[in-house]
Amino acid sequence: MKAVVTGGAGFIGSHLCEALLAAGYEVLCVDNLLTGDRSNIAHLEGRRDFRFLQHDVVEPLFIEGDLYFHLASPASPVGYRTYPVETLLVNSVGTRNLLECARKVGGKFLMASTSEAYGDPLVHPQSEDYWGNVNPVGVRACYDESKRFGEAITMEYVRTYDLDARIIRIFNTYGPRNKADDGRVVPTFISQALKGEPITVYGDGSQTRSFCYVSDLVEGIMLAMLTVGTKGEVINLGNPAEYTILQFAELIKALCDSPSPVQLLPLPPSRQGDPMRRRPDISKARRLLGWAPKVSVEEGLRRTVEWYKQQGIS
Repeated sequence: MKAVVTGGAGFIGSHLCEALLAAGYEVLCVDNLLTGDRSNIAHLEGRRDFRFLQHDVVEPLFIEGDLYFHLASPASPVGYRTYPVETLLVNSVGTRNLLECARKVGGKFLMASTSEAYGDPLVHPQSEDYWGNVNPVGVRACYDESKRFGEAITMEYVRTYDLDARIIRIFNTYGPRNKADDGRVVPTFISQALKGEPITVYGDGSQTRSFCYVSDLVEGIMLAMLTVGTKGEVINLGNPAEYTILQFAELIKALCDSPSPVQLLPLPPSRQGDPMRRRPDISKARRLLGWAPKVSVEEGLRRTVEWYKQQGIS
């Protein structure tokens, strides 16, 4: 069977390509390398069961496949604020293009959405039946609202064309290949800690996040696509262990054995609208997929810190 992974040269996408190959699938990785990096898949190129296509899925395309994993999109604050229009288009026009591919060949489709679809939530923890609290014109809207549109059109293809499609909402994920400068919490804190720089926490650090190791997430993605009974479902994937950002900074500092001070900074304009609390309710993933994270936060961070050290960040 042939799996198509858009955004396959990105952080999560490259790990998904690996896992699909290990499971015996032929993999076509599609990426325009806007925020992805070909070095993430360099070790896969040359394999007979792997092919890379550099293409922007906003542009017309027809790709035959059995499984379509649509992960193409800038996903970090740095990425989507640098490329806001591109982010809007890949999650709208790009999603429609991939849905059409799947519809024409009768393939199965998975849209990778985000916990940002919940915005700054008024319900905690967040379950799939919560509609969210999103600012449609704020600085994060290029990402939040385009993902919400992607969810809407995916569900219309299920209802209108009986397409075998599902949506996953990805909560904070970390691990090897997560760019050190992409603005996410884990790579930023680890990079600062290894360099002995101040670990910068915006606000008072009381805002919470839940962090899932990338191998656990990829397992959940594959189960969401392949498990019987997931057509038309929306499924949270994330680790429900909740930390304040200040707790997380101190944990990373300890794991890096770093002298870095933790520095509290005022919330900049680009961070306006940051959610105060974020934790997934994964009851549905447990029930439908039999899935739950296996890698503890401390173990995942140890692996990630070691990878950053191997990249020469210190």
